Amino acid sequence: CGVSRRCFLFVSRSIKEKARLRLRQFDVGDRFSRLPLPKAAVLLPLVVRQGELHLLLTVRSMQLRRSPGEVCFPGGKSEAVDKDEIDTALREAKEEVGLQPEKVEVICRLVPGIDKMNHLVTPVVGFIEDTFHATPNPDEVSDVFVVPLEYFVKPLNYKTLPYKTPSGYSGRLHCFTYDDQEHKMSFKIWGLTAHFAVFLALVIFGKRPTFEVDYDLDNLISSSETNFQNLYASLYERKKSNL
Repeated sequence: CGVSRRCFLFVSRSIKEKARLRLRQFDVGDRFSRLPLPKAAVLLPLVVRQGELHLLLTVRSMQLRRSPGEVCFPGGKSEAVDKDEIDTALREAKEEVGLQPEKVEVICRLVPGIDKMNHLVTPVVGFIEDTFHATPNPDEVSDVFVVPLEYFVKPLNYKTLPYKTPSGYSGRLHCFTYDDQEHKMSFKIWGLTAHFAVFLALVIFGKRPTFEVDYDLDNLISSSETNFQNLYASLYERKKSNL
């Protein structure tokens, strides 16, 4: 059916429908929301381009005190006005890249992570339209770009760094370099951002990546929750020993 818009919409709908079904199996809802850690949330915005799922990412402004110039998802700390993590992620995405909350079809919340500042960071997954045009807030964001989601299971440029948290939890840090043709730039995607992107790709595609991961891929749901519980427990042990 050529490149007609109708054909595109049909392909886009079926890609989204498959992804939705997979993602809903992994929705943790507010199961981790009551943990006694400061809260933050990020939006993982999925968009269909050229018949493929892509993930929208931002580059933090060089003026920011924390992690200037690093690649991340739209997001930030929870505020009193936010009902839940979904509210936090949508509010931050609007502030950072001009994405209107009503233009996001929220699908689920995935297993959270814990950042360097010991915030409980919840990834909120949502679809955005391929027509969305970002207007970055220069105080917070210097660039916005998209990466094919499949890059996070079949990268061209990847390395892994072993890491150990101060509390003794060890794991792998994924580090991707993505050459963006549109911007004629290379972006380094690593840390918690890469962790969430890899997990999202594993959930949606259900196939083995070309690199090692810290999950039992046959039991992705339970192993991702176990990993998080171990990370949280190691943090809690450290807090106790600091008292």
